[in-house]
Order: sequence, then C-alpha cells, then structure tokens
Amino acid sequence: MDEMKRIVEQLNQWNYEYYTLDNPSVSDGEYDRLYDKLVEWEKESGVILEDSPTLRVGGDVLEGFQKVVHEVPLASLGKAQSFEELENWNQRILQLEPEFQSHPEFMVELKFDGLTLSLLYEKGELVQGATRGNGKIGEDITPQVKTIDAVPLRIPFQGKLIVQGEGLMPLSSLRRYNEKATEKLKNARNGAAGALRNLNPKETRRRHLTAYFYHISFVEEKEFSTDKEIKEFLQEQGFPVHPGNALVTSISQAEKEIQKIEEQRKNLDILIDGVVIKVNALKWRETLGSTVKFPRWAIAYKFDAEEETTILKDVEWNVGRTGKITPTGILEPVEIGGVTIGRATLNNIDDIRRKNLAIGSRVLIRRSNDVIPEIMGAVGENINTEEIHVPIHCPACGTEVVQEGVHSFCPNTLSCLPQLVRRVNHFSSRDAMNIEGLSEKTIALLIEKEKIGSMGDLYKLTEEEILSLEGFKEKKTKNLLLAIEKSKKTTLDRFIYGIGIGNVGAKTAADLANHFKTLDALKQANYEELISIADIGPNTAEEIMEFFQDSVIEESLKELFDLGVEIEKMEEKNLNTESPFYGKVIVLTGTLSMPRNEMKKHLENLGAKVTGSVSKNTDYVLAGAEAGSKAKKAEELGVKIIGESDVADYIK
Repeated sequence: MDEMKRIVEQLNQWNYEYYTLDNPSVSDGEYDRLYDKLVEWEKESGVILEDSPTLRVGGDVLEGFQKVVHEVPLASLGKAQSFEELENWNQRILQLEPEFQSHPEFMVELKFDGLTLSLLYEKGELVQGATRGNGKIGEDITPQVKTIDAVPLRIPFQGKLIVQGEGLMPLSSLRRYNEKATEKLKNARNGAAGALRNLNPKETRRRHLTAYFYHISFVEEKEFSTDKEIKEFLQEQGFPVHPGNALVTSISQAEKEIQKIEEQRKNLDILIDGVVIKVNALKWRETLGSTVKFPRWAIAYKFDAEEETTILKDVEWNVGRTGKITPTGILEPVEIGGVTIGRATLNNIDDIRRKNLAIGSRVLIRRSNDVIPEIMGAVGENINTEEIHVPIHCPACGTEVVQEGVHSFCPNTLSCLPQLVRRVNHFSSRDAMNIEGLSEKTIALLIEKEKIGSMGDLYKLTEEEILSLEGFKEKKTKNLLLAIEKSKKTTLDRFIYGIGIGNVGAKTAADLANHFKTLDALKQANYEELISIADIGPNTAEEIMEFFQDSVIEESLKELFDLGVEIEKMEEKNLNTESPFYGKVIVLTGTLSMPRNEMKKHLENLGAKVTGSVSKNTDYVLAGAEAGSKAKKAEELGVKIIGESDVADYIK
C-alpha cells in the first residue's frame, strides 16, 4: 500500500509538471511504465486510491445529470467591443471610486471559449464538478471532470474551496479525434461542451480535454487582497493558470495587452473569443459592487467577429410563444471559424429593408461575438432577386396577421401550434416548473395527437397517453409522469416566470415574488406599486396588469390550481422590530469574525437594510479589522461607525 501511494504521488507530480507547468521531467515511456505498474497492482489488490490517475479513464455511462445549486452564483460579464467602450468603463470606475486612480491595477486574462466549470474541494479532495448552467443552477459533471488530466483530484489546501475555470478541447486534440472519428466534430468549442455534457465519461476522456482556472468563488478561512494573489494560490494548489495573463497599471497598457493577445490568438492551441479585464485589488471590487446583471469591476473585451459572404436563399417566418412572427434567413451554407452557418436571425421587416436584403442576394455574414450568425447587409450588385414580404397570414395556423409597428403577430393564442408548443415548453423549463424529460419535441407530439391543448392538460396526462408516443416505453413514461407530479409543488418566483407574462424574466419574477409574497397580492397590484419595484418600468407594469385582467388567463390559472399545483408559502422573516437597527441602512467593511453573508442575515433579521456602498443615506458602517475606504468615506460624510460589539447582544 505504501508503494502504491508513492507511485500515485509520483504520477500526479509528473502530470502536474506536464499539464500545469508545461515542463515534463520524464519521457512518455517512463511515465507509461510506472502507470502500467500501478494498473497491475490495482487489479491484484482490488484497491484504487482516491487520487489515482487511473480514475481518469472514465466510468460507467450515467443515466442523467443531477442538478447542482451553486453556493455562490456565477456572474456574467458586461461586454466591450472597442477601446472607446473600454475607456468608458474605466471612467465609470473612477467616477464611482476616485481613489482608484491613485493606484490603478488591472488583471488582463484570456477569455476562454469552452464550457465553464465550478469545482468544489473539501479536505483536499475534489468532491464535485458542475457546469455554469444559468448561473444559479448547473449540472453535476464530476465523473466527466475527473477525466481531465489538468484538473487536480487532490490539492494541499484542506479547507473548503470552490474554484472557477474553463473546460477546453485543444485544437490539437480536435485534429487527432477527427482523424479517427466516424462522426467528426465541427469545432473545439462544441467538442468541449459535448464532452463534458456527455453521459458517458469514457467519451469525455477520448476527447483529451484540458482546463484553465482563473477565479475562486469561495474559500474557507483564507483571505486574498488581489486577483494576482488568487492566481498564485491556484498555481500553488496545482491548478493550471494560463501564462498569458498580465498585470497592468493603466487602461492603455491593458489595450496593448489586448492587441498582443489578438495577434497571438491564431497560434494558440485553444479557442479564445476575447480578453477579460478585472480590477486587481479586491478592496476596490468590494466598493464598486455589481449592477443587477454584471460586476462593475470586470469587463469582457470581445474580439471582432469573423465574416464571410454567401447567398440569402430564402426567408422563413417563425411564430414564437407570444405570437410574434420573426424572420430567419436561410443561407447557402458557409463556414466561418470552423462552424457551418446555414441560418441567421433577422429582427423584423424594417431590419430587412434597412439592410437592402432580397431573396437571391449576396450577403455579408458575421458571427457576432464569435457565436451568433448575423446578416450585416447585401453586398455588390444583386440581379434576379425577389423582394421579401411580410406574411399576411400566420405561417403556422393561417390566421390573419396583426401588425404592431414593425412587428407582426398571430392573434390566435389558443390553437396556433407553435405558440402553444413554446408556451408549454417555457412553462415546463428549468427556471419555471422544471419538468425534467419534457422536451419541445415531446410537447409538439402531445399537441399534434391532441393529448394536450393547454398548460393545465399536462397534469391530466395518463400513462396510456404518454406510452402512445413514439420513443416512450414504460420507464421513460413513469419518469415523465413522476416529474410532472413533482412539479406541482413549486415556488412563487418559478410560477410567475413559468406562466409567461410579457417582459417578465426569471430575475423580475424573483423580484415580484419577494415583494408581493403571494400570487393574489401580485394580481391585485396597481401600476404605482409595480413601478416602485427596482428594474420594473412602465411597459412591464402594464404587461403584468393586462395579463391578470385577461379572463382566459384567469381561467387557465384556476385550472392549474384545481389540478393540484401548489405554490409554497414564502417564509416571513421574524424581524426584531425593537432592535435599534430596525429600518436602518448599514454598510459592512473590513474583516469580521463571521462570514459577511452571515452578518448580513443577522442584521436583516434585526430589520436593517444592508447595502454595498456608503452614502448620505447610510445610518451606520459596521467596521471590522483593516477597514478600508468605506470607513474613510463614512468619516467624511459624518456616518456613525460601529463595531461588532455594538450588535453582538442583538444577534445571539
């Protein structure tokens, strides 16, 4: 056993030198001989150590992915596509925090084009790997992650640690894979995403992925002052950190790094689609905070998209769940950046006319942000072309189209098949009722066979009706029925999102749920109350009111509840109205004796509102050790600074 431990430790060290340091100390042959010896001993003893490199070969095929709720949500980044936009971002930082100008530092790093990974380590062991998902909920891909040689299975740090990185398929791995594969991969991005979301970990292994890491979402009992320190810590733990990262002291230096990276882009063995620029000092990140969508202290600079020309063969008009009819351009297939483009979205008839498009014309195609194909406009002289017309009747059900400004709508909300398919699909989606196994294809089949005609009909489905569908056998049918039954118990925010109110996405649904607490209270809300909620404007407020005033919708909602749909009662916070902090605005700063989120919850239970920045409306700044600029700003504004001892008696 001691010898096996020694061999595992030696092989893992060689893997670290090879994949992380890019500086191998032994030949492939020497590595293989020791690896083969370990395999032989494992077979003889029946023992496989938890960090053995033989675990990376991939195990049995999985039945499905388990959902993972991220302890710390994974944020998206705001985008810039010009140096002017980048400089504007820098100016916004200086306006929010003028002191930053005295010592500006930015970390410039590659923006990888693969699949985001969130890895959880406890007591030095990799215990979970997850996809980003929607930022709040991802998928458990631990067996797949363990097949990546660049990911350490064991690290020196013994506390709880959550790291963020990117799973990538090197271009060299893509070439080798396609030389042997009967079904070739189009590009490395899809190769990585497809491998990590493949239920067969052995297939993941066959694609020879790599990974780079750049962020720590959570760390137990350890603090950092800069992003540079975070990256150094990641390297010390054995995580690959890309050597292309650079620390700069001005936005102009950052721009030079961007130019250098863009020039080197074609020589890299991995795909990147831009550069990320982050404020280096974590104290400035704390004061800058975040908007509703993005952190203010970081931005993604996107490289110019690649372009090609091709022929616009036709325009297809599609009906969405709200009845809006949108055009899609059908193209003569063209390859851009390793991806074959055959379709491109067009916004509306005004967009078509502005770009001077006609069927048969030669058009310029750009992969906007390296992902979405976009028709930029017609090029050259176009002869023998055909004018594009808005359909008079719905292309799906034949109902006469209604024109509202530049947009066309099908008013047949009850029996227009694509509308119903997409409404039911939205209702059953992950962020809504979360009915696993109910795909858009299955919904279309159910509607075509007249098994369902509304969202409520989902809860009337029988085993016999589902078994009659193509591809459904007993186990799959029972799983779907179980998922439908499970979905009956839901939360208010999921339900609000799922019923499909115009302009109400998942974030707005959560805001409405937190404000009104019950569906009845939301239904009775007036215009003034709705627009008083942050991020809800006049249009959204009107959409909400009109939605609940519709008698057909009212009947549909009643049917759902009659069929057993039940919204969990939101927990009322037991606020201490007698505390001296009730109704007060408090800002936290410095190092506290407990995690900041924990202190925030205590203060909120005392009726306080905890915010991220100090202003004249702040009542108290609760300062811990090494309090920084927030304490200084509080002094300037005359805001009272308190310590943990001032609140200790109230939070016991």
